Amino acid sequence: MAIVTLSLNPTIDMTSETDLVRPTHKIRTSDETYEPGGGGVNVARVVIELGGEATVICPAGGFPGRMLEQLLDAIPVPRVTVPIAGNTRISLTVFERKTGHEYRFTPNGPELSRAELDACLDAVRAAEFDTFVVSGSVPLGAPPDILAEIADIVHARGARFILDSSGAGLSVTIEKARHITLVKPSLGELEALVGRRLDHKSAEAAAIDLVRDGRIDIVAVTMGAAGAFVATRERTYRIRAPKVEARSAVGAGDAFVGTLTLALSRNEPIEDALMMATAAGAATALTPIAKVCALHDVIRLHEQVRRDHPDGLPH
Repeated sequence: MAIVTLSLNPTIDMTSETDLVRPTHKIRTSDETYEPGGGGVNVARVVIELGGEATVICPAGGFPGRMLEQLLDAIPVPRVTVPIAGNTRISLTVFERKTGHEYRFTPNGPELSRAELDACLDAVRAAEFDTFVVSGSVPLGAPPDILAEIADIVHARGARFILDSSGAGLSVTIEKARHITLVKPSLGELEALVGRRLDHKSAEAAAIDLVRDGRIDIVAVTMGAAGAFVATRERTYRIRAPKVEARSAVGAGDAFVGTLTLALSRNEPIEDALMMATAAGAATALTPIAKVCALHDVIRLHEQVRRDHPDGLPH
C-alpha cells in the first residue's frame, strides 16, 4: 500500500553535546550530527525503517534546502521537493552532559507564498497513495485551513488521511475537514484543543467525543512515559509505555504515528498497531538526539509491551 507523507515545514535537525550550558559564555560542543527532520519527514523515515515504503513531499529552499535534499537522498527517503524562495529552517538541540538536560531551539521556518503553497497542493494531487499523512507545523504564510483542504483532497481520492499537527493545524482541520482516518494529539495538544486541563479519564472522554462526531475514525493520544490510548467508535484501548532509560524525547511522537500508519495501511488490528506504535515511541527515546527508532529496538520493546499486557489492552 502506498504511503505518502507531507512536511510543510521541514527542518535540518542539528544536534550536539556539551558539558554545561552557561549564558554569555562561548559554549564548545562536540558530536555534531545533522539529520533531515520535521514531522512528515520523520514519519516516512520510521515507515521505511520498519520495512514499509513511503515518499515525503516537502518544500525546500536555499542552501539548507539543498542540504535537506542531500540528507534525504543519503538515507535514502524517496522525496518530492517543492522549491521555495526562503531558507529551510535549521533546528538546534544541545544535550548537557552534567545535568542530562536537553535544550531545543526550533525556528518558525520560512514564510511560504500563495504560489509556493499551491505548488505543494499540486504535488499532493499528483501523488499516488492509499494512505496520506500530514505531520508537523503549518508554515508562516499558510491559511489556517490548508490542512483541511489537503484532507479533502485525500478524502476525494478514497484514501486514508492521518493528521498529526498542533494549534490551528489541529483545531481548524478537525473543524473543517470532511473526514479524518486518524488524528494523533499529545495530551497537551488535546488539552489545548478542548480548552481545559485533562486527567486520563477526562482525556478519554474528550477523545470519545471527537469520534462520536462521525468525521474522525480514530483518536490516538500519546502521554509520554504514561503511555497512550486510542478511542474508536467501538471502544477505547489503553496501554502502558515500556520503561526505558530515555536519551531524548525528540521524534517519539513521529515514531508512534509512523508505526500506526504502517499498521493501518496493512489493515492490522488497532490493538496490535497500538502495541507496536508504543514500542516504537519508546525505542526512539533510546536513540541519539534526532535519530529515528531502530528496528531491533522496536522488536525488543514490542515483546516487552506484549509481556506487560498478557490479557490484551484494557478498556
